Amino acid sequence: MLASRKLTFKRGLHIGLLCIAVFSFMGAGDQSARFSTLGHRMMCVCGCNQILLECNHVGCQYSDGMRAELMAALDRGDSDDLTLQAFVQKYGTTVIAAPTTTGFNKVAWIMPYLVLVLGLMTLALIIRAWKSRPLVLPADSVRPVQGAELMQYREQARKDTEI
Repeated sequence: MLASRKLTFKRGLHIGLLCIAVFSFMGAGDQSARFSTLGHRMMCVCGCNQILLECNHVGCQYSDGMRAELMAALDRGDSDDLTLQAFVQKYGTTVIAAPTTTGFNKVAWIMPYLVLVLGLMTLALIIRAWKSRPLVLPADSVRPVQGAELMQYREQARKDTEI
């Protein structure tokens, strides 16, 4: 019984390791997938404000050259980070489609959510303050009846109407 459990455990472990290896190496040498991934992480610098691989700007002088540079970097075997860094050095930080999540660029990711939360908290505090403020009535108006006095008037109304 114990031997069969060990054998089942080993088989499960082997199958798990095989699955991890297959999924981790899936597309490991596929340059078209890397080209697509990197091309969608960069912007065309012609001023069309489109992703590099989706630039359809008529007469764009940059997109074809940038695509050729990207393919050359992949053919040389440059890593993704090295390729992106080379594009940043040549074209500036505007070539990156999304800000990085390191350093000061974290503010670009955090600030919208922070502003939303602070705005909701401010709104909740304002509503709470409005609800808790005292009711100001003109001097000649009738004041609202509450609590025990209200119950007394209700009881009197029931007796008067015999309901």
